[in-house]
Amino acid sequence: MIEIGNLDFHYGPSQALHDITLNIAEREVTAFIGPSGCGKSTLLRCLNRMNDLIDGARISRGAIRIRGVDIHQRDVEVMELRKRVGMVFQKSNPFPKSIYENVVYGLRLQGVRDKTRLDEAVETSLRGAALWDEVKDRLHASGLSLSGGQQQRLCIARTIAIEPEVILMDEPCSALDPIATAKVEELIHQLKLRYTIVIVTHNMQQAARCSDRTAFFYLGKLIEFAPTREIFMTPSNPQTEAYVSGRFG
Repeated sequence: MIEIGNLDFHYGPSQALHDITLNIAEREVTAFIGPSGCGKSTLLRCLNRMNDLIDGARISRGAIRIRGVDIHQRDVEVMELRKRVGMVFQKSNPFPKSIYENVVYGLRLQGVRDKTRLDEAVETSLRGAALWDEVKDRLHASGLSLSGGQQQRLCIARTIAIEPEVILMDEPCSALDPIATAKVEELIHQLKLRYTIVIVTHNMQQAARCSDRTAFFYLGKLIEFAPTREIFMTPSNPQTEAYVSGRFG
């Protein structure tokens, strides 16, 4: 689904990623783990070109291909790319609008005006985000009135409303309590039946519970990439073993 080949990435003169080569399988959950500042969120944001918004940020070598197409080709429209590769951020960021309008925001931007279609998208997306039963009677209440965990699931509903192929999640549970975290993790298991998911997490247990494959990064380099069970039970690299066992990081 996603091929990353020999990728070098810089913020100005500082190199953040070194020679990253990694293939991400379709309809699996791939976790990026590693200590703070190791490059995992930088790589995640490369996948939908969010780093284009940062002055001086650039790929100096290598390529990222999604379904065989280099996402940095001149004819690739960035807005179209971000429709295909949705993103859920660390801090839930619902708009100061109703729950309904939060979900249909992206569709309205695409010019969708048909109320029946919008209504269907709201129910389908909220069901997909395991939120429908909790909010179906108050769709016109503010999205900001929801609890933290509900707000994060609302943001996931907003992401899937535009029917992406890939969902990127940058520490989606770091601001949530254990009960809300468990709901989001359960949701991730359901979503991977339809979407390719890449998640950045500092939580080792979360990576072990949620992902099919795990990539361990350290100082901007990919140290090891393997099935999650292998990374946590029988890592081949001593640095990986030291990190997942809690000896550093």
